[in-house]
Amino acid sequence: MTRFERWSVYLTSIVTTATGVVYYAMKHFLEPPEPWAVVNHPWQPWVLKAHIVAAPLLVFAIGLIALRHVWRHFQSRTPYGRRSGITLALMTGPMILTGYLIQVITHEGLLRAMALAHLGFGVVYALGLGVHQVAIHLMHARRRGALGGGGAVGREPAAARRPGRARRPRSVEA
Repeated sequence: MTRFERWSVYLTSIVTTATGVVYYAMKHFLEPPEPWAVVNHPWQPWVLKAHIVAAPLLVFAIGLIALRHVWRHFQSRTPYGRRSGITLALMTGPMILTGYLIQVITHEGLLRAMALAHLGFGVVYALGLGVHQVAIHLMHARRRGALGGGGAVGREPAAARRPGRARRPRSVEA
């Protein structure tokens, strides 16, 4: 995964999660300023709009990594980050689908169910991304030998790690 792809997923996930959590908190935990107010906070519509703008960017970022990262690692049965990666992949589709359905469903009961499902899938996605990052970080630390994993001992060749992509040698400058 390229640095651009990685940061695209991270940043859009953070912005989408943050706006979603803030919107949920405004909607469910704040009291309206007036008894007949439509929103509980003056910024509530803007936070929702930010979430709706950030979400398609997240979908695009996930699409960027779908084949070269997600599918390739799924097929190769990479052990590190596998459970959290599969959890992320399984949460992504329903999270996106419920997010779109919230915008078109008009039946109040069904809308509430979609909103709760979207919230649940979104929370599991956000937590899964954090767990996935920790798992990947630990794997890289073990490979470097920082955690007593033996460094390069037992390390697979570069061609096996990144099929089709050769690693550029790092230049050593004083």
